[in-house]
Amino acid sequence: MSDVPTYQSFADRVRRLDRAIAVLAPRAAALGTPTPEGQEWFDLLRNKLLAELDLPPLLVVAIVGGTNIGKSAIFNHLAGEVASAASPLAAGTKHPVCFVPKELADPALLGRLFEPFKLCDWRSADDPLGESPENRLFWRVGPAMPPRLLLLDAPDVDSDAEVNWRRARAIRQTADVLVAVLTQQKYNDAAVKRFFRAAVEADKPIVVVFNQCEMEADAEYWPRWLATFRETTGARPELVYAVPYDRRAAEELRLPFYAISAGCELAAEAASPPGAEKSSRGLAASAASPKPASAASSKPDGASPRLRDDLAALRFDEIKIRTFRGALRRVLDPQHGLPAYLDSIRAAADDFSSAAAALSTAEMARVGWPSLPTGVLVDEIRDWWDDSRQPWSRRVHGFYRVLGRGATWPLRTAWNSMAGPRSDPPAVFRRREREAVVLAVEKLLDELDRLARVGNDVLRPRLLSMLGGHARASVLERVQAAHENLPAVDEHYRRFLRAELDAWRSSSPRAVRFLQSLDHAAAVARPAITVALFFTGLHFAGDLAGQAAAQAAGATAGHLAAEAAIAGGITGGGEALVSTTSEGVRQAAGRLFGRLQSRYARQRAGWLAEWLENELLGDLLANLRRGAEVPREAAFQEVEAAARALS
Repeated sequence: MSDVPTYQSFADRVRRLDRAIAVLAPRAAALGTPTPEGQEWFDLLRNKLLAELDLPPLLVVAIVGGTNIGKSAIFNHLAGEVASAASPLAAGTKHPVCFVPKELADPALLGRLFEPFKLCDWRSADDPLGESPENRLFWRVGPAMPPRLLLLDAPDVDSDAEVNWRRARAIRQTADVLVAVLTQQKYNDAAVKRFFRAAVEADKPIVVVFNQCEMEADAEYWPRWLATFRETTGARPELVYAVPYDRRAAEELRLPFYAISAGCELAAEAASPPGAEKSSRGLAASAASPKPASAASSKPDGASPRLRDDLAALRFDEIKIRTFRGALRRVLDPQHGLPAYLDSIRAAADDFSSAAAALSTAEMARVGWPSLPTGVLVDEIRDWWDDSRQPWSRRVHGFYRVLGRGATWPLRTAWNSMAGPRSDPPAVFRRREREAVVLAVEKLLDELDRLARVGNDVLRPRLLSMLGGHARASVLERVQAAHENLPAVDEHYRRFLRAELDAWRSSSPRAVRFLQSLDHAAAVARPAITVALFFTGLHFAGDLAGQAAAQAAGATAGHLAAEAAIAGGITGGGEALVSTTSEGVRQAAGRLFGRLQSRYARQRAGWLAEWLENELLGDLLANLRRGAEVPREAAFQEVEAAARALS
């Protein structure tokens, strides 16, 4: 079985590509990527390939060229009647005129074929001269039109009115064959050459008609004109004709169309650039040397049938395949087609990804976060340990803890009077944490300001509005107020802490049993311990002992060891007592304590990141992340797959 795709499979692939682009285009537009509409490759996909996939075999022949060169006169000769008013003024034809054979007079068919235009019934030759912001196309059945051939008169390709050359461009994309009407003044015009270069890139067959010629005087110049046109556009005309300048003959539809001689064509071939592709000449091999107009050519319909018949004799199927292939080549062109559009989407997505990374609130919150004060963690750990005690033990330890705090109050007061007022660890922590929060927010605002100056057109206006006025001061005030209302230890962290401690207890049963035995012994011994122990000088051992002052009153050595092990050695003492266990309780508890501190810092940073995203960035960060993912989305992948299938 042949691997060559069938026409039906080709048509299916074109439709698949169009559907995929329709899904992708809105996502690309959200990135700031220009819409593909209006780009040559996309218009060829829509106006040429899709428009003609299911149509009967036909050829669209368009009469195109610059201003004031007699295009409408050429059109009228081919149509066999005055269908488009010929004006000596520039840009006379503002809307295209289409003559169709009887068998193709179907508005639905023409509507698909000329989708960019609103179809209007042709009533007079003046219809295409009227001003209108609508893209109108006037049509009617042409009695002289050969079967399967549609003839179009197009607006000027170099008009001062932009709308005119946009309409001419749309006709070029739809047409299968272009009749390039050139004159001595217009064959080398810049706008005309640009127009036909685009046609050549889409592999449109071109028929050249040199109009308004002085037949004898200009004969030696045709080769130069043709050579210049070919060199500057890349065109390889299928047929070349010369038409004399004769206003009366033009008005009476009796202009002769002379095929340029083979000798002239050979001269043009010689003037072609090295390596230029040879022309597939169609019917030009039968061309004869031009002859002056004669009485025999004065019949109104007797001069133009030659060109019309030559056009009708063109190989329809071959030209259709050629123009389809040319259109597809433009669609898939790496520099100016669909691949370039996909590249622009990737580049925009990369910009969004970079912006999302720069604005990542998680990164902004990655600052030198202060550690939770030791006393806070010790209190939480003590509460957890207290829950595991027997009720009688919990009551004994609780009673002596309260008693100890009261008994040590005079000593703490005396110590503070000698050493000076001590800073409150929780208050210090809150201040340091607030400083960290302010630093992170200022860092984010600085990054927003930078992106507002260098970001793309999608980001810049949103960032500027976000940073306008007194926004910076307002954000700092709001985040500090939110921090003031944040508890030191919330329920979420408390659940995590207890889960970690429970896991530690499950993984260290021997250590836990050892500590529990000490704890029970301490509970039994506590009533025999007097408050006088507070006068032994332990509280003057420095700040480390001061952290444990509240619980040291009346404690046995075993109790101190137990709490030291649980708190990772914070309260001091007891190391020798627990080092005989199999794991080394002090070391394991120290690692546990480190995990608790690290998780606390991550949780606080997470709170700040969430606040920044919700209160400052809104949906901006989410949009940036979604934009960065566009090249990995199904719509983008489907467009790539459809393009590969067509290529």
